[in-house]
Amino acid sequence: MSRKRRKPKNEAELKNYNLKNFVNEKVYSPIETNNVKKIADAAIKILAEIGMSDAPKELCELVLKRGGKLEGDRLIYPPNLIENTIAKHQRVVLLAGQTIENDLHVGGNHVYAGTGGAAPNLQNSKTNEYVPSKLKDLYNAARLADRLPHISFFSRSLVAGDVEDPLEFDLSTAAASLAGTSKHVMVQASHWSHVVAIAELCYKIAGGEESFRKRPFLSLHVNHAVPPLRFDPASIKVMIEAVKLGIPVHCNVFGQLGASSPVTIAGSVSQTLAENLAGLVAVHILDPEAPSIAGPRPMITDLRTGGMAGGAPEQLMATAAAVQVMQYWDIPCSVIAGATDSKLVDFQSGYEKALTINSATQTGANLITQAAGSQASLMAVNYGAMVADNELIGVLFRSNIIPEISDETLMHESIKEVVNNEGHYLGHPETYARMKSDFYYPEIADRKSIEEWATSEQLDMGRKAESQALEILKDHWPNHLPTKIVDEFNNRFFLDIKRPN
Repeated sequence: MSRKRRKPKNEAELKNYNLKNFVNEKVYSPIETNNVKKIADAAIKILAEIGMSDAPKELCELVLKRGGKLEGDRLIYPPNLIENTIAKHQRVVLLAGQTIENDLHVGGNHVYAGTGGAAPNLQNSKTNEYVPSKLKDLYNAARLADRLPHISFFSRSLVAGDVEDPLEFDLSTAAASLAGTSKHVMVQASHWSHVVAIAELCYKIAGGEESFRKRPFLSLHVNHAVPPLRFDPASIKVMIEAVKLGIPVHCNVFGQLGASSPVTIAGSVSQTLAENLAGLVAVHILDPEAPSIAGPRPMITDLRTGGMAGGAPEQLMATAAAVQVMQYWDIPCSVIAGATDSKLVDFQSGYEKALTINSATQTGANLITQAAGSQASLMAVNYGAMVADNELIGVLFRSNIIPEISDETLMHESIKEVVNNEGHYLGHPETYARMKSDFYYPEIADRKSIEEWATSEQLDMGRKAESQALEILKDHWPNHLPTKIVDEFNNRFFLDIKRPN
C-alpha cells in the first residue's frame, strides 16, 4: 500500500532555504516505483509468513489479540495489522529543541543531519591516537554540535567510558547531552527502569510532564530487533516504557548485508524493513498517537573481512532503497550516512562522507545520523571532523537547492544593459543584492590564491577544522539550562558546566 507523500503544515514558514531546515524540493528516486512496491510488499510478506522470534510475552499477547499467531517461537503478523500501522502512522513527528529555533519537523520533505554512533573512542588531535572516551568528551561533543549551524541534532556520539554503573551511565549521558546543547538530543537506555529516570530528568528541565510531552526535546534510540528477524526482549521493554512516558522512539534496525541480512541489496533492505515494521507495529499497538520514527539501517559488509564498510558505494544504494520505501509508505525515517572507514580527516573520509550523505539528502531521508564527526567505521569521533563535516553538510544541502527560474532570474534586461555598458556584472546592483543570499561561503575549505596560500600556514582542511574545534570548545558555553539544573548536574555528574563570561 502507498500514500501520497505530504509536506508538513508549516512548510511555508520553513521554506526559506535555511540550510539547517533544509527542504528537499525534488527527491531523487533511483528505483522505479513498481520495484519500490516489490520491496515494500516483500517486507510485509516476511512479517506475515516468517515473522519474528524471541517476542516478549507482553508483545505476543498484544499481537495475538489483533489476529496474529504463534508458529513455534515465531510471532506471525496479520497483514491488516501491518497495513493499518502504515496507514495511520504520524506523517510528521515533532522532535523539539530546548529552544524553538532548534525544533525538527521530521517527515515530508525535510532533511536534517546530525551526529551519532555511540563510539567508544575519541581521536587525540595532536597525536591521532585513539583513546577511550569519557563523559567530559561527550559533553564537549554536545557543546561543539550546539555551535555548528548545519548540525541539527545531537545523537549521542561518544560513550562515557568512565561511568561504570549502568543507571548512572544512562542518566549522565542524557544530562551531559542536554547540558551541552539546546538542540534535540537522542540517547539510549540499557534497561526499562532507566527510562523512568531519564523521563524524570526531562520533566524537571521542561517544568513538568505535560510540557515535555508537548515539546519532547529528547528521544530514545531503541534497537528492538537483532537480525535476522529476532526481537531483543530487553529493548522491547524499553520501548514500552518510553511510549508510556511520552518519549519519542526511533525504531532502529542494523542488518549487515551478507552477514545478518541477505547478500543482495533487495533482500537485505526487505528484511530490514520487515524488522522495522515489527517495531512500528509495536508502538502503534501500545499507543496509536505515540511519536515514532523508522530507522532502517541496512549496512554494507566488506565480505573479505566481515567488517562494516560504511563508506562503500553499495551503502548509498541500500540506503536509497530503504528511504524510497519509507517515502512510499509516507513514514518519517532516519538513516546512517557519513560512516567513513577512514581513520583520519583525509581525502578518503571526505569522499566517503560526501558520497553517502549526499545520496541520503537527495533521496529524502528525514534524519541523517552519524553525519558529523564519525571516523573509523563508527568506532571513534574526531572533533575536527565535526567542524569539517558541518561545512560538508552545508555545501551538500546548498548544492541540492533547485535554482529559481523566472523572468527576474533570467535577467534579460540586465544582460542587455551590461553588454552595452561596463561589460561585466561585478558592480551590478543585482550581483550585490544576491551576493549573500544566493551563495554559500565555506569557512574551512581553501579558496585563497596561490600567492596567498604560499605565505600562509598551508594547513590542510583537517588541521584547520581541528583548530576551529578547539577555539569553539574554549569559548562556547551554552546557557539554556536554569542555574538550579546546572548546579544539580555539576554536583551529581561532575560535569563542570561553565557559564558564559
